[in-house]
Amino acid sequence: MAATDIARQVGEGCRTVPLAGHVGFDSLPDQLVNKSVSQGFCFNILCVGETGLGKSTLMDTLFNTKFEGEPATHTQPGVQLRSNTYDLQESNVGLKLTIVSTVGFGDQINKEDSYKPIMEFIDAQFEAYLQEELKIRRVLHTYHDSRIHACLYFIAPTGHSLKSLDLVTMKKLDSKVNIIPIIAKSDAISKSELTKFKIKITSELVSNGVQIYQFPTDDESVAEINGTMNAHLPFAVIGSTEELKIGNKMMKARQYPWGTVQVENEAHCDFVKLREMLIRINMEDLREQTHSRHYELYRRCKLEEMGFKDTDPDSKPFSLQETYEAKRNEFLGELQKKEEEMRQMFVQRVKEKEAELKEAEKELHEKFDRLKKLHQDEKKKLEDKKKSLDDEVNAFKQRKTAAELLQSQGSQAGGSQTLKRDKEKKNLGFL
Repeated sequence: MAATDIARQVGEGCRTVPLAGHVGFDSLPDQLVNKSVSQGFCFNILCVGETGLGKSTLMDTLFNTKFEGEPATHTQPGVQLRSNTYDLQESNVGLKLTIVSTVGFGDQINKEDSYKPIMEFIDAQFEAYLQEELKIRRVLHTYHDSRIHACLYFIAPTGHSLKSLDLVTMKKLDSKVNIIPIIAKSDAISKSELTKFKIKITSELVSNGVQIYQFPTDDESVAEINGTMNAHLPFAVIGSTEELKIGNKMMKARQYPWGTVQVENEAHCDFVKLREMLIRINMEDLREQTHSRHYELYRRCKLEEMGFKDTDPDSKPFSLQETYEAKRNEFLGELQKKEEEMRQMFVQRVKEKEAELKEAEKELHEKFDRLKKLHQDEKKKLEDKKKSLDDEVNAFKQRKTAAELLQSQGSQAGGSQTLKRDKEKKNLGFL
């Protein structure tokens, strides 16, 4: 039965039954509060601004504590995001606060892509939450939500106009995070310059289509104050952790040679307005806007990229199961197609490899034949040379034998002549 039918029946014919006594369901808000307090809350702030604008000091002043952190230098090669999480306790309420700072923002000569690391970080937190939601076993009640709830964009107090870097960055981020622009170190310019600077910033944001966070006015309890505070944007703030004695009270202030600037004095700056709007009044709305607007936009775009949709081409409801089956069949078809392409590619490469191996084998055979023929030629030459040497050796031996024979014959003839002479000498001696 539709809700309109139920409402019609209630208006026309339903009767109201008075309770005979106290039942207790009026304690549901108290139960919800107690449960939320026991679980604790989380709040994530992204501080975007150039180095030296007092981002860390303002965070310390906002939460009245000293957060640990390393000071950033102007020598960073690119923009890096540094995240720190702190557990805070105020009365009986626990808050897990995460402060993300942009280290090196605006310090490079080429600032064209300075916003990209910030966008990638915000999308990474959305993706982590989406992956947790898509799990079969979800533990969202204990999951540490790291999505950025508020982006404090620090504007340098130039007194003239917004820088191109500021406009480009805020334009890229306005669909992903709740942007609250603030003028940092607003005591650096005079009151009249500050008023003109605020008007100039608002005009430039409107003319460039930058959507900043507007404090909600749909709740009657905070509609008046939020409507008034929307007219004060951007807030001109001053941060200081130094306490000075002013009158009979210790107050956060900045001491100058010409006087003292009180941080919590609304006549001096908008720090109190920022703290009231950001923490005391609209913190839950910032969390809700992050989930219902920015995260839902990311989730919808991501699921549409994956092929999921709510209606078919005929504008009829399309169930998630049908979408999953269609995507599964499409994926299997693409997988089979890729498998066939890979198989054909494998066969083609095998054929090419076989052809290369056959060509290499043919070249090896030709090389072997050439080497074999060359070996045979060398062998024949060596055999011919050996035969020639053998002939020369034989001829030499024959000549040597002949020479020895002649020498022996000559020695024999010489010996016989010697004997003959000796004999003749002997015969002559006898005479």
